[in-house]
Amino acid sequence: MKVIQAITTLISKYLPVWIVLLSFIAYFFPNVFIPIRSWTGAGLGMIFLLMGMSLSAEKLFAVIRNPKHALLGVFLKWSIMVTVTIAIAYLFFQENAEIATGLILAGTVPSGTSANIYTFIAGGEAALSITMATMDTFISPVLTPTLVQVFAGKLIPIAFWPLFINIIYIVFIPLLTGLLLQWKWAKRIEVVKPYTAVLSQLALFIVVLSVISNAQPSLQDNLSVLPKIFLAVFFQVTIPMVAGYIIAKSMKVPEENARAILFHTGICNTALAATLAMEHVSSLAAVPAVANMVVNLTIGAIVANLFARRKWKQPDANPFKSTVT
Repeated sequence: MKVIQAITTLISKYLPVWIVLLSFIAYFFPNVFIPIRSWTGAGLGMIFLLMGMSLSAEKLFAVIRNPKHALLGVFLKWSIMVTVTIAIAYLFFQENAEIATGLILAGTVPSGTSANIYTFIAGGEAALSITMATMDTFISPVLTPTLVQVFAGKLIPIAFWPLFINIIYIVFIPLLTGLLLQWKWAKRIEVVKPYTAVLSQLALFIVVLSVISNAQPSLQDNLSVLPKIFLAVFFQVTIPMVAGYIIAKSMKVPEENARAILFHTGICNTALAATLAMEHVSSLAAVPAVANMVVNLTIGAIVANLFARRKWKQPDANPFKSTVT
């Protein structure tokens, strides 16, 4: 158990480093990962399955009994992030429909895996973080394809139902399965729970390798536009983060909850966005999601560590139960 916790801590603490390292490896040696290129959907499904298996019912019910902060966080995420994303997509890439569509996808998916990790590191409320992530996950099958069709459909024709069904398969069914397993076989799942964090992170690594190796030709062909893409996604991540935190604090939200809302508002599941982009648009459309993945992990780590250095009573929670969104 100590070895597993040490490995999990090492992976979580340096998650951006691992993501960047694996991204470079997948980019320079894409053919090595041909056997796992079709595993992206399965990897994401595993992450959501583990999320369902690791949710703490007691803490979730505590947040549900007083849901105003969870509802606020979800509202801020789907209003601020979407508004900022649409503005940036049209401002930066109106002349490049595929990249603009990929950028819109990257800002209209549920919150990302690392939002929970960084919430705990920053001393935020992990229970609130995973509650907001769960709410995100349940509403995204409708919101994501609707928003993409409304805003990106003007640039590239987007079919609502195939996108909707794909999200149901990748997100909704695995999450419900995990919750069902925990409800029906709670004692057996308790044996697995200590390993859910490291398993979800390994699944995320598989997704990164699959996405980057798949998108490598498009990345290589569009190296000249990558600085512009990274600048765009920098604003796409930082503006919602700052706005979410400031609005939460202005509404007298407790500090630990405001920190959870900050990460929830600014970090999206860009691995899911890249997968959907490749399957429903093009590999070029996955490039903004890949860039966002690197940026949100890096900025999230910096912000989380800055908060962690400020004196704050850490919530009494298990950090490894909040890392599988």
